[in-house]
Amino acid sequence: MPLNRIVIATRESALALWQAEHIRALLEQAHPGLGVALLGMTTEGDRKLGSSLAKIGGKGLFVKELEDALLDGRADIAVHSMKDVPVNLPPGFVIAAIGEREDPRDALVSSRYRSLAELPAGAVVGTSSLRRESQLRERFPALRIEPLRGNVQTRLRKLDEGHYDAIILAAAGLQRLGLADRIRARLSPEDSLPAVGQGAIGIECRADRADLIELLQPLNHRDTAWCVRAERALSRRLGGSCTVPLGGFAQIANDRVTLRGLVASPDGTRVVRAVAAAPYVEDAADALGQAVADKLAAAGALDILRALDTTT
Repeated sequence: MPLNRIVIATRESALALWQAEHIRALLEQAHPGLGVALLGMTTEGDRKLGSSLAKIGGKGLFVKELEDALLDGRADIAVHSMKDVPVNLPPGFVIAAIGEREDPRDALVSSRYRSLAELPAGAVVGTSSLRRESQLRERFPALRIEPLRGNVQTRLRKLDEGHYDAIILAAAGLQRLGLADRIRARLSPEDSLPAVGQGAIGIECRADRADLIELLQPLNHRDTAWCVRAERALSRRLGGSCTVPLGGFAQIANDRVTLRGLVASPDGTRVVRAVAAAPYVEDAADALGQAVADKLAAAGALDILRALDTTT
């Protein structure tokens, strides 16, 4: 029997709700007559916004409650920012579709400064990401990097109240919320390599729901899905999580995909980078991710990861 109604599980932050509404609109456009409802939920990660993600269990805390809703039938699909989705899904779940990527870059937001280079020694920069922090510390060791948690609006309010001279956020989130005018500079991947999956929206469902998987295929953006798959393969090979300063970003040009990867110590004193390319063919994404991961390992990434294991 054809599906005539589905329920989307989503976090209740403004950005998560925007993403869920976006997916609802695309589904209704692709399947006229389909009813789509939202189930807003508060996750463990939302309840502990005052704590570092690296210390409380990682970004998977934003996903588990949504997966519980899929298991018990309260919802059919869950919508996530792909950078928040652990690279190893629990058994029985699948990312059925990945939407077209928004701008994947990190963004500088500041009321006073137009670039990172303008920030004076001792300026306070807020970020929630060890990946961003390590790259900032490598390039600008005189800056003060301070933790910054909360939803996008909370982070902007803390900046406006003067707690920080600048903050670093994902450009995609600001654009989706109509806040692109707050961006003072978009950081190139060479200056701040994005997180794995950054800028992409993923749709998760139970692996045994073949009806849903088929329904979602019109929303799957092949180029984005291929790149995110390669990035996640890189992270999976190295055991990546939010406790590891790791970046991965794939780009397609002229029927080839170039994937860049990075692993760093949180203080930015040790940073290893690697790059590899592969033909843009269906089954090459995982191999490309693994190849870049192996290059990173050979360049010293495993030493950095072992050191992190002893300090976390």
